Amino acid sequence: MNDVCLSCFGRLPDDSPRTGCEACEYRVHSWLRELPRHLVLLAEMLHPDTGPARRGGTGRAHAPLPVRLDVLDLVGPGHPVLLDDPHGDQTSGIPITALLYGWARYLAADFPTVRSDAHGTVHIGRCDGAGIRGGDAPGLCRWLSAYLPHAVTQLWWDDFYEQLEQLLIRVRRLTHTRPVPRAKDAPCPDCSGWSLVEREDELHITCTVCPARLTPAQYDDHRAAVMPQLAALALRIAAAQQAAA
Repeated sequence: MNDVCLSCFGRLPDDSPRTGCEACEYRVHSWLRELPRHLVLLAEMLHPDTGPARRGGTGRAHAPLPVRLDVLDLVGPGHPVLLDDPHGDQTSGIPITALLYGWARYLAADFPTVRSDAHGTVHIGRCDGAGIRGGDAPGLCRWLSAYLPHAVTQLWWDDFYEQLEQLLIRVRRLTHTRPVPRAKDAPCPDCSGWSLVEREDELHITCTVCPARLTPAQYDDHRAAVMPQLAALALRIAAAQQAAA
């Protein structure tokens, strides 16, 4: 059993079957929810912008390609693993659907299924992966999300995590979108700064000033304890200022 998460090296609970921590599992869940939203933007970006013909200029030796290769590398067909590329034709890596399908197939082959026959004998086999055949990227994301509790206990978890992370980096670089931190209204319980933020792809609410990290439940308890006092203080200050005016 592992003592630390293979992805972030955070401490795992004692005797845990996990190889990835709860926070990293949450992050992968959020990535799999985020990926389908990028597909609409990538589809719109697939064809390069065109404009009216212009006089002058340096001209072209050949007509421009009708598609953007950097976008096609992400949304087009491909293999789930990189092939030998002696001529440098591969520019960005594995396409989105191919990468998701490859991991879905790998997970399906690794996931055990249990069934009983007519005589009551228990048989342990392998998941047939029926739900992934012919699946598109959104469907594969949903399938992988459903089986994350198994993936997060396997030794290959870190490879899965890293490849999804690198895929999101490539996608966000083109779409220019990323999760935006949202400020929380309660102060940090450790440094008292108004510096707590949450992100869609992070399980914990973190402080931008100190290393404080709170789960949503911990933040709710903290907020319920401190905000009534702060609200009462703000009212007293406002009343005093109004009386002095």
